[in-house]
Amino acid sequence: MSIKESSTNNENKKTLEQCCSEIYAVNLISGRWILSICYHLKHGKLRFYELKNSIPNISERMLTLQLKKMEQENLIIKSVYAEVPLRVEYELSEIGKRLIPILNQLEIWGKEHKNAKKNNNEPS
Repeated sequence: MSIKESSTNNENKKTLEQCCSEIYAVNLISGRWILSICYHLKHGKLRFYELKNSIPNISERMLTLQLKKMEQENLIIKSVYAEVPLRVEYELSEIGKRLIPILNQLEIWGKEHKNAKKNNNEPS
């Protein structure tokens, strides 16, 4: 679902992104799939079907759309090799690679939060 360019919601998003770099960054990598794609690419180059097979439940169409968006935002580099069959590889760009320590920290924080939530919800 896309947001209308003239909507109040879109204007609020733009204003927040302009005044707060953290919100800009979160909006850039938010969503169900982008962080997962980054996570799998942090280990190196992958072809389309390698990515597809490593991310459960993502459709080909959604993966294609997300990769295009990530390429437009300079998070990844798409390399096309003139071979038969055609070979296409995706990798994190230099700015995309700078997300790796953040991903690692998010993973640690996520585990800690899950454990804390689990421990707080156990009956006494």
